[in-house]
Order: sequence, then C-alpha cells, then structure tokens
Amino acid sequence: MPHHLNRIAEDLVKAKLKNYWPGFELVAYALYDKSNVYLFNHPKLSNNSQCTYHTLSWDVQFTGDTIIMYEEYPTAIVNMDYYEEYEDLYSILVHKIFHGYQYIKDEKRFPDEMMGITYPLSKENVELRNQERTNLYRALLENNIIKKKQYLNAFIVLREKRAAMIEEYLTYEKLIETIEGPAWYVELRAYSEKSPLGYHSVLKKYAQQLINKYESTSSIRRSCYSSGLLMCLLLEELSPGWMECFFDREDILYDLLKQQSCDYMDYSIADVQISSETEEVINFAIEKRIKAFNEFNKQAGIHLYIEGEITAVSFDPMNIIPLEDRLLHKSFIKVRMNNQDFLIQQQVIDHVDDGVQNINKLHLILENKPIENIDSLTIDGVGEIKGRYKKQENILHILI
Repeated sequence: MPHHLNRIAEDLVKAKLKNYWPGFELVAYALYDKSNVYLFNHPKLSNNSQCTYHTLSWDVQFTGDTIIMYEEYPTAIVNMDYYEEYEDLYSILVHKIFHGYQYIKDEKRFPDEMMGITYPLSKENVELRNQERTNLYRALLENNIIKKKQYLNAFIVLREKRAAMIEEYLTYEKLIETIEGPAWYVELRAYSEKSPLGYHSVLKKYAQQLINKYESTSSIRRSCYSSGLLMCLLLEELSPGWMECFFDREDILYDLLKQQSCDYMDYSIADVQISSETEEVINFAIEKRIKAFNEFNKQAGIHLYIEGEITAVSFDPMNIIPLEDRLLHKSFIKVRMNNQDFLIQQQVIDHVDDGVQNINKLHLILENKPIENIDSLTIDGVGEIKGRYKKQENILHILI
C-alpha cells in the first residue's frame, strides 16, 4: 500500500479545507498508480468515513490529474507516480478537489477552449501581454500602497488595450484565470503549509510562469493559472473577504480586481514598441511547436494515415499543440468515421479543414501491426476501420 494514503486522508480531515477557502468542501478523491485506484469519500462507498478508502483495479478513466464524474459524482484524481515529494502530491490533490468543489457550487464561468487552439501570437499582443504580466507581478510584491496602485493601473490599462485588439481571446484568458486562479490559490496555500520552504520561496515557485516570457507565451492556457493566482493574492490584500461570495456572483476575477482601481483611466501608456525579446519569444513558441511535431514523427513504429471524411467528437483541449492546419493531440481524441465512433488514446496528429472538428486526415504511429482484412484494418486499442488501404514498408494509408 502506498505510504501516503493514510497521511493524506488524515491531513485532509485535519486541514479543514475552509482554512484554504471559505466554505471549501471535500468531494470524492482518488489516488492511483498503474495497478490500483484508492478511492476516498465517495458517497457510494459502503463506509463513508473520510479516513477509509476503497481499492479498485486501475482502468482507463483514471488518467491524468483532473476531475472526473465517477459513478455520477465529481471525483478528483491524481497519479501518485508523478510526485516524489509529499507536499507536491498533497497540494495538487487539494487543487483538483477544489475543481470538484467548483462543480458542486455550479460554477459556470468556463472558457471556450477552442479559443486556446486558435490563439494569435501577434507581436503587439505578446508585447502588451508580457508587459501586463510584469506589472501584475510588481503590484503583488510592492509594499508601498501608492506604487502598488500604480503597477495595478498599468496592468489594467495594458489589458484594456489588448481587449480592443483581441476581445474574444482575452475573454478566454480571463475565464481561465477565474477558474484556475482560485484552484492555484488553494494549491499554493496547501503547498506552503506542507513545504519546508518559506512563503516567499513558495510564491516565487508559483509565479515563475507569470514572469517567464518564453514559457507564458508557449503555454497560453497554463500561463493564465499564475495570473489568476496573483489576482487572488492581490484581492486578498486589497479586498479582504472577497472570497466569501465569489460563487454567488457572475463577476470574473479580473473585474473584481479592476474594481479596486478606480483611477486607472487617468493612467496612460506610450505607443507599443515591439522589443527584440518579443520577437525571440514568439520564435521560441513556434519552434517549440515544430519540435513537438518533429518528435512525434521520429517515433518508432508503423505510421498509419487515415484519410477521408472524419469528425472530431471530443478531445482534450488542454493537451493540444496547434501548427498551421494541424493539431497534435497529446492525450486522446474521439472521432467519427463511417458513422462509427472511435476513441484513440494515444498521440495523434489531425489535419483540419474549416474548423477544428472537420478532419481530412489522421496520423497515428502504431506499436503493433494492424490486422489486415479484405476491406478494413483492425487497430489495437482502436477497432476495425473500414476502407481501401495500401502499404509501403512501415507506412499504411487507408481511405475511408
């Protein structure tokens, strides 16, 4: 039995999650490895004590660190094999449990994840965004209240300037901040409680993606976690008690912070000058995408290309890398071909046409040779795909 199970169960009872966030309630949660799942606090368990658990055999629904609906109840899941230090495992579990709490609070301020896939890396937007994030970071660290408000004003003005350029994409950012910022806030509180590091060291650890221009531009979605976190910390300082009614209102996190600075309209910024660093940052982000596609293509195995009319039914938008008219799905994609649904639980590249759901080609790399039938191929873990196919060495093409 993994040695952290009892400790985590005891800590989650002792911790009183309300110390991390007012009203924070414990939902079901599961820790798992490649063999077993250890499920706690699920309403369908025969013994509902928070300190006991139910052992299940691992199956595919327990994949990644996320929130799932297990037996129709929100359940936070975390892979124990990913974490060596207890404080890392404990804090990420608190983060995922908070997402379950958001679910039972009927949170509705979720982003359109499609915006992240088509997010524009224009020079002006990246320049303004990085300036904005620097001012947000400085606002948090500044002790002088006048200077703090000046940095906050600069942050707001820069963001409003971006809103005029990319309004729908900025809405995407702000909604991610609203969902993930509070989750990172409780994660930071949990990590700080268990870690031997001092608070400022913990804060620096969590703020890295805010001030690292290369990483924040390469991972737009994830970079919004840190900006959302810092907004939570600033609100804690400028508007004590702001969390009390957070789930009872429609305001997004940014709007709550904006209310703390009434004089930002008196603040002006000079015309945007694109720095050489911004150009380097954009090139870095694009090259990182190209590298991911190249690494995919270099994998050993049988290259299978499926061409024809294919529709994306579902996928994980948080684990997609876009490049021109292609999308690299890092975790899974469910597609419809020949009026039948297929779940592909491996890395796959799709070629899209007029929207991310309209696919004209899929590219998979298979470990095992498919079974060749007269008019179909049977793929391990995928199923039988009907169509005309041809093969050349380790490459297979099938036209559906």
